[in-house]
Amino acid sequence: MSSLDMALTIGGIAYGIVLILATFINNKILESFRIDVLVMKNPSESSRGINLVAGLALIGYNIYTIFW
Repeated sequence: MSSLDMALTIGGIAYGIVLILATFINNKILESFRIDVLVMKNPSESSRGINLVAGLALIGYNIYTIFW
């Protein structure tokens, strides 16, 4: 794995962590990274769970690419 690939993978893991934190913590900075806010027209508190699923999927995929 080249250094650029590793940097992108670590960045993906970091963004996954931010998405998981955005699910549970109400913060202005974290709100701007939420996927449901970026995609949906009227995001609500009930749509915050999308970030948890997306964050776990993103972390899982990036960990998979590190080892395989």
